[in-house]
Amino acid sequence: MKTMIQPVILSGGAGTRLWPYSRQAYPKQFLSFTGKNTLLQDTAARIAGMALQDSAFEALPPLFVCNELHRFLVAEQLKHLGLGKATILLEPAGRNTAPALTLAALHAAVDGQDPVLVVMPSDHYIRDSVHFQERVLDAVRLAGEGHLVTFGIVPDRPETQFGYIRKGRKMDGTTFELDAFVEKPGMETAMQYLASGDYLWNSGLFVMQASIWLEQVSLHCPDIKRVCTQALEKSRRDGDFIRVDQQLFKQSASDSIDYAVMEKITRRESGRQALVLPLDVGWSDLGSWPALREIRGQDKDGNVSHGDVFTKDAKNSLLFAQDRFLAALGIEDLVVIETPDAVLVAHKDYAQDVKCITEHLQESARSEHIFHTKVHRPWGAYESIDNGARYQVKRLTVNPGATLSLQMHHHRAEHWVVVRGTARVTRGEESFLLSENESTFIPLGVRHRLENPGSITLEIIEVQSGSYLGEDDIVRFEDKYNRIEA
Repeated sequence: MKTMIQPVILSGGAGTRLWPYSRQAYPKQFLSFTGKNTLLQDTAARIAGMALQDSAFEALPPLFVCNELHRFLVAEQLKHLGLGKATILLEPAGRNTAPALTLAALHAAVDGQDPVLVVMPSDHYIRDSVHFQERVLDAVRLAGEGHLVTFGIVPDRPETQFGYIRKGRKMDGTTFELDAFVEKPGMETAMQYLASGDYLWNSGLFVMQASIWLEQVSLHCPDIKRVCTQALEKSRRDGDFIRVDQQLFKQSASDSIDYAVMEKITRRESGRQALVLPLDVGWSDLGSWPALREIRGQDKDGNVSHGDVFTKDAKNSLLFAQDRFLAALGIEDLVVIETPDAVLVAHKDYAQDVKCITEHLQESARSEHIFHTKVHRPWGAYESIDNGARYQVKRLTVNPGATLSLQMHHHRAEHWVVVRGTARVTRGEESFLLSENESTFIPLGVRHRLENPGSITLEIIEVQSGSYLGEDDIVRFEDKYNRIEA
């Protein structure tokens, strides 16, 4: 009988560590830093493309656990990757990785199935996919024998920003008992770890059978198992998504895979054995801006540049321009990140402190930590162009065949100008088509809808005017994306 492999991709994340590129509504797993694909797409392709030359194994379509806020982003990016058969479980609230994995294991074990779960964060970079896939198969074989397996990254420097794994007894040439998880050390301790050769970076990658994870989480965190079981039993299908019960899931404790189960196994509080496989594949969790200097090509002066960038006498700096021309003269060891609505300038040694900026923005009731100027929606996106007292200008892009909800606004009117494509407009009781260079007016309080019946992207310039222009001034009557309840 074949061993079934169930990839489980955890897509949480608050979008704070790579601000201002990464934001709460569009965190780093949905961004591309090294090529055409996003980090999430690379993660899915890496495991979906695993060459299972051994006929004893079969890989199932990936199972994603993601924040409800990001559900359409996950679905759209998988669609572009050709992975439309993936399962997407929605977390109504973030509860860390242990409840997320428990939901995935429960779903994977439906109808008596017991696949080996390959659990991966969605936002990590791995350069050597081939070697990674080989090591995954090694871990799957060990998991099939009843072990819980994790990967430890072979360190190449003393690092204070990662947790560590201490290796135990050597099982064979490439496998060790997992002796202990170790918290982030200071620099002196990190140097000792590197010199000893006994420590690995904690990767956050795990491999185990679904039944064994459920056994262990029942033993060590029974409340998490109980709440997740009840929440999944009351789940409902919503298009491409599986919605677990909101009220029940929010009762779950917030805990990580490490703390909830793995550490207790290393303390011999379980009859199971935890193993660690050293992994040397060019891994990075992209946990700060300087991490990009490790995975992208540097120029002769040690700079990494992206976008429209000019440098003179600049050294060892990271320079990212998203929207405008960026010039850097005579600087050294700086991180300069430009976006349409925010610019970050920091010494590289302070890049880990970016979170304090997002905290300031939150405390100030601002939105730059949540949204970019371009905000993605299931039908396409809108982008803020200009705003002032009682007016706002946006550029709307509507995907072919997509439809906005039938809606109305209490406080604003809208003017629409078609600049590309063809629009079908519902306004009150009438419905009509608009072509390029044609326009229409939507009065305050009138039900309306915008559709793209064509085969090319529809682009609209929308001018809003009124006493209140917030996005929450929307009353939806019909919506193909089931957002009326929200």
